Amino acid sequence: MAVGKEIRGKIKSVENTKKITKAMEMVAASKMRKAQERMRQARPYSDKIRNITANLAQANPEYKSPYMRTGGDPAKRAKAIGFIVVTTDKGLCGGLNTNVLRALTNKMREVTQGGGQVQTVAIGNKGFGFLNRISAPVVSHVVQLGDAPQLEKLIGPVKVMLDAFVAGKLDAVYLCYTKFINTMKQEPLVEPLLPLGAERLSQTEAEKKQYGWDYIYEPDAPTVIDELLTRYIEALVFQAVAENMASEQSARMVAMKAATDNAGTLIGELKLIYNKTRQAAITKELSEIVGGAAAISG
Repeated sequence: MAVGKEIRGKIKSVENTKKITKAMEMVAASKMRKAQERMRQARPYSDKIRNITANLAQANPEYKSPYMRTGGDPAKRAKAIGFIVVTTDKGLCGGLNTNVLRALTNKMREVTQGGGQVQTVAIGNKGFGFLNRISAPVVSHVVQLGDAPQLEKLIGPVKVMLDAFVAGKLDAVYLCYTKFINTMKQEPLVEPLLPLGAERLSQTEAEKKQYGWDYIYEPDAPTVIDELLTRYIEALVFQAVAENMASEQSARMVAMKAATDNAGTLIGELKLIYNKTRQAAITKELSEIVGGAAAISG
């Protein structure tokens, strides 16, 4: 039964694949919980910096930070837009990277069709490879971040984009990443990072009461505000990377569960085909035996 042997080989191969996808699903579920915890722990830090910076900015309305300036007149020159692209280093996570890169491509197309120029910073191997394939200008990149994001690895690439914005080489900077909603839903976002709008540094009434005191500045208010805003922007990028990692593990867990379920379905179908083939072979052999016996007796 050459056909039966081939089907048995396919069943064995799919069973081995099922074991791998099941193990990857369990690993992703474990990493997902840790990634969600890191994501939640990073939020209070950025909120604290935002509140203090907002208080300082309101106490010194005469100073306008370069991070809050608007770009030049679009009618006079083409806009230069920077994109910080956050993706994963590994695959097997469904359409996670595809969705955010599609949103990025649409935004970049809008900029280029309007006569604008584009610069990019890639965080993650998948995004870096994609940007190279479409020949997008990559001014800096960082890959192989591991399972836990480290701020010191992100500061360098992000600083390249911040310096370009402060120097007036860029009119705006966008942050592209996948926001974690829940285990089953992750949302690709292309949101403005620079210039910092007033709504980002706005305070609620409770926060105004909490940070209602004045500060003694050393060396001076502008220097402190700029330094705090730099830390705040770095915290926003770090939070985006943490959100993207939580989304990655969730998407990988769901994708591996779907692969495991599909493997189980395929194994069932192959076993059914194998049993039908085996039954047909046995029936054929019985028919030959009966036919042979009838010929001899006749």
